[in-house]
Amino acid sequence: MNMIILGVVGVIVLAIAVALVLVGMRQSEDDDPLAERLAEYGGTAEISANLEEIEMSVPFTDRVIMPIARGVASFTVQFTPQEALEKTARRLELAGDPPHLTPAIFWVLRFVAMFGLGMVILVVMTISGKAAVMLILSTLGAAVLGFFLPALWLQSKIDRRQEEVVKSLPDALDLMSICVNAGLGFDQAMSKVYEKWDNELAISFGRVIQEIQLGKTRREALRAMDDSLGVADVTTFIGAIIQADQLGVSISKILNIQADQMRIKRRQRAQEKAQQAPVKMMFPLVFFIFPSIWIVLLGPAAIQLYRTFFT
Repeated sequence: MNMIILGVVGVIVLAIAVALVLVGMRQSEDDDPLAERLAEYGGTAEISANLEEIEMSVPFTDRVIMPIARGVASFTVQFTPQEALEKTARRLELAGDPPHLTPAIFWVLRFVAMFGLGMVILVVMTISGKAAVMLILSTLGAAVLGFFLPALWLQSKIDRRQEEVVKSLPDALDLMSICVNAGLGFDQAMSKVYEKWDNELAISFGRVIQEIQLGKTRREALRAMDDSLGVADVTTFIGAIIQADQLGVSISKILNIQADQMRIKRRQRAQEKAQQAPVKMMFPLVFFIFPSIWIVLLGPAAIQLYRTFFT
């Protein structure tokens, strides 16, 4: 039984290795546009030397791993529903568009994690000599866990980004309110936030400024910022700014009101977390701290009672 399972594992690993080699060979056989452009300006020997220097200067991840991942991703996309790809693209946007991570590559990571973790658990359980039922259940559980691990990582990245935006928004509105009251415009106030800070909200403000400079209207750029962040406080702030811009209301008054409201919301969140603390402390108190206290306090009395009545 163990030999059969090891044989199946070996065949699967060999098939994966052959597929990766074929993908790499297909990538290497493609025409290199850089070589074609350099061929117009120099000799073949000089071009080869330049190409080798350029290729070796690229990191190993971009030179080897990413082309293989893109090749596998293009194959995986054919079997992935379009709705799932659109939802993944939206989640990646909320996570800040991690570098070198597209929806197709993300799904490849999910399948690789599923098969990889499943194979590792299969080999470990086979070597340890577990029963067939336990072997199958452990392998299936590890495969399911590996499939959902990248999704959990992406969700945690989204939560951290949104929490950072929520924490930095009141201070950013205070700074923008001071700048506008000092005579700067709204766009210049956003530029000041982008220059002074280095967080997700400041980067989003910088992107808004760049889009406005490229020809977008302020309303479109702010709506795009709201879609990329997905934070309710940012939605409220941007809606108030757009409405004030349409109605001709003073931006400074809107910023002052929004800054006051965001400070109140931050205080309310702090009070809410403080009220949740006793409930969250109940579990470690009951299961970790109270037993130790009981042992320290009641242990000597229990020993004395035992000596009195049973010896």
